[in-house]
Amino acid sequence: MRNRIYTAVAVAAALLATASPAQASGGAQAGPVGIGVIGSGLRVKEVRALLDGWEPGARARVSLWRGGRFDQWVTQWKATASRDVAGYKHEFASWKLNRDYPHKSRLCVEFEHTSERPCVTIQR
Repeated sequence: MRNRIYTAVAVAAALLATASPAQASGGAQAGPVGIGVIGSGLRVKEVRALLDGWEPGARARVSLWRGGRFDQWVTQWKATASRDVAGYKHEFASWKLNRDYPHKSRLCVEFEHTSERPCVTIQR
């Protein structure tokens, strides 16, 4: 009887531990500015920034927000590359981060000379 209880508790614990995997991938858009995050668990592997339109020389950077407040700059300013894909012109920048971020923290991207700052929430 005792062995059955221990087995049932062990199986329930194993199911609960694997029931809700964390997710660090997603995207957001605010006006002409977009952000894409690629990762697994709470680890972010790559962040991509996109600015609609043709603005050679544009620069972008990524920031970390916790509890609705600015925490730190994750990256420095980076010059974007101009791309034209099927007649769609945009500016693009990406960063390889390979870092873990706390649950419910937000990664945001901003471009110089724009007021929009889209964010992606890192959560389980």
